[in-house]
Amino acid sequence: MARWSYPRPPSSEITPHAAWLSRRHFMAAASSAALAAPFGHAGPAMAAALHTLPGPYQAAETPTPLEDVTHYNNFYEFGMGKSDPSTYGGAFRPRPWTLSVEGLVERPRVWDIDRLMAEMPLEERLYRMRCVEAWSMVIPWDGFALAALLKQAQPLGSARYVAFESVLRPGEMPGQRNHLDALPWPYVEGLRLDEAMHPLTFLAVGLYGQTLPNQNGAPVRLVVPWKYGFKGIKSVTRIRLVEQMPTTTWNRMAPSEYGFFANVNPDVDHPRWSQATERVIGAGGFFGGGRKRTQMFNGYGEQVAGLYGQMNLRTHF
Repeated sequence: MARWSYPRPPSSEITPHAAWLSRRHFMAAASSAALAAPFGHAGPAMAAALHTLPGPYQAAETPTPLEDVTHYNNFYEFGMGKSDPSTYGGAFRPRPWTLSVEGLVERPRVWDIDRLMAEMPLEERLYRMRCVEAWSMVIPWDGFALAALLKQAQPLGSARYVAFESVLRPGEMPGQRNHLDALPWPYVEGLRLDEAMHPLTFLAVGLYGQTLPNQNGAPVRLVVPWKYGFKGIKSVTRIRLVEQMPTTTWNRMAPSEYGFFANVNPDVDHPRWSQATERVIGAGGFFGGGRKRTQMFNGYGEQVAGLYGQMNLRTHF
């Protein structure tokens, strides 16, 4: 029996749809406001404007309002509630910060995050995000392809998987020291190497044209849009290329509920709820347009289905 599982959010947590005039107009207004005040509650981290170019992947849907993206989060290092990350994330200090790439590589590297952001051409990608809890958003991320970083480290031929490790700072992250101490900190995740090298796989350093707020995984997080959101490890400090499939946090805690691959699949239900549909955060009431059918691979099947060939996606979920 699983020792831990995701809580199922009630329909009452859906945030009402905000007025939406123009995406670019909204982003400009959000950028100006973000420069004047931090996201969420008081804290040391101030949002900074990013210089990005439009990326090659742009979802057709309307972006989720910034207020929802930054105040409806799963980031259990700060607590279980959806508002806990924005409430308790102010004490977290995302700078100075280093990100290492090591393991089965020719050139192991350690980057200062700000230097890395200056070296990498940053682009905006509007991605659908589907949580395993059956809710979804559409988020304009800013960052760069993970493959661009891994290529600089030159993976060895023996590398088969990529392991990710998040930060361990219980002094700044109350969830790591209080009621969530049953989780094996730090949070860890993993991808197959071909998944990690896929052009869609992204390291986000910002959203809505600003540096990432603490509650969204500052200063750098993984975004894999065809997989459930828990694969998107936040506040990444270490990336290792390895030969064997790495341990991942939720697969270790509840392997019958959270598979290693975690591809969005409306035909494979979670043991305790259906995955056939999803609540669209910021899109209206429970019965008034706020729910839609879930797409296989979250709508990215044309790009990624070939990664899985003849795999049985019910077994390798």
